[in-house]
Amino acid sequence: MTSADLDSHRNLAACGGGEREGFLSWFAERTRMSGCHVDRAPLTELRGWAFDEATGNLAHESGRFFVVEGLHVRTSYGAVREWSQPIINQPEIGILGLLVKMVDGVPHCLMQAKMEPGNLNTMQLSPTVQATRSNYTRVHRGSRTKYLEYFTHPPARQVLVDVLQSEQGSWFLRKRNRNMVVQVNEDLPVSDEHCWLSLREIRKLLRIDGLVNMDTRTVLSCLPALFCHVGSTIAEGEGMAAALARSVNGQGTAHHGMVGVLSWFTSAKSRHELAVRRVPLRGLPGWRDTGDEITHDDGRHFSIIGVTVRANHREVTEWDQPLLHPQGRGLVAFVVKNIDGVAHLLVHARFQAGLLDAMEMGPTVQCNPENYPGGPPIFLDYVLSVSAGRILYDTILAEEGGRFHHSQNRYLLVEADEDFPLDIPEDFCWVTAHQLTALLRHGYYVNVEARSLLTCLHSLW
Repeated sequence: MTSADLDSHRNLAACGGGEREGFLSWFAERTRMSGCHVDRAPLTELRGWAFDEATGNLAHESGRFFVVEGLHVRTSYGAVREWSQPIINQPEIGILGLLVKMVDGVPHCLMQAKMEPGNLNTMQLSPTVQATRSNYTRVHRGSRTKYLEYFTHPPARQVLVDVLQSEQGSWFLRKRNRNMVVQVNEDLPVSDEHCWLSLREIRKLLRIDGLVNMDTRTVLSCLPALFCHVGSTIAEGEGMAAALARSVNGQGTAHHGMVGVLSWFTSAKSRHELAVRRVPLRGLPGWRDTGDEITHDDGRHFSIIGVTVRANHREVTEWDQPLLHPQGRGLVAFVVKNIDGVAHLLVHARFQAGLLDAMEMGPTVQCNPENYPGGPPIFLDYVLSVSAGRILYDTILAEEGGRFHHSQNRYLLVEADEDFPLDIPEDFCWVTAHQLTALLRHGYYVNVEARSLLTCLHSLW
């Protein structure tokens, strides 16, 4: 396949040539034509949704999509040992699928400009397919999901990635999506909402606030090591750039072997207890239902709100739904340390009430600072106080706009100074980027925030 062949596609021609300029022009036009309008609406007035008379749980009349219900949590982990909260229960497994094609030896991805009702900026860059099971089985009676057939019945030899991964364990109850990458060789008709982009350019776009969505980031993190390799010229140099390249490429000596990393993680999971119980949403301790929204008594954490949506280029052009609206912007950061010439990420074994296996490996810091009036979590002050010269990556990125309203995190990669200790608390471990990539061949090891940061790391070259 040559570049000339790809230029025969209408949308690729719009994005090709001067790739960045062409893409941004195309993306701006898709945003302009989206016709998107999202308005707040009281929960009691959402069309197709109702509170259950017995439990107060908020569910769709079809019995599909998702339910907002209550959760009671007891744990031996962290400063708060018991609480209740609303949570989104969406048991079905959706598809996050990316089509990849080699063009003159360069991987290109078929990307989608997709509107979600919770997006602060309306449109974001999404994978080829991003759909819940309810959506792609057309419970909504809308139009079909484009390119779905490449992921529901792909030839085995063309599947590069196929793994179940979790999503936000603080807001979802055991939510999983099928992360897939499928390689194609034939020409494809390209829809108005899709565009071919080189993998290198997509990674560069990760440095633009709010552009590349969470679903794209998680799928890209699962790419095989072949797509993650950094050039030998960089890896043979000195300093943090070379140390990061060796970390990604699996060169040099890791501080802990993979057996050691897995033993540390198993020990962390065994050391703590977590008891989670589904409870009625009505009368949930610490929360109040105003009719318009469900909110925490002290105004922190998040609220459940309702929206009514109109959009031109979705399978259904009008609908209502609840969304989880976080209070304030979060912060997600890896501390990165050069250990014997190889960059290591400081990984945190993190319990979250909604995770299927209770604990996954997360970033060094993952929090909303406004939710800690009693004092910041460990390493937050360090991350916020590092000098500008030690910040390797700093971008505001959005979380899943299909369920969360204006949810954003500041994503950071910060270089540790020489005084940062090699010996760290027992729930933390130094892990290379190559080791994390290897763990992503399997589900439920690395959480969605850490996967996003791992993808962002590849924007540094």
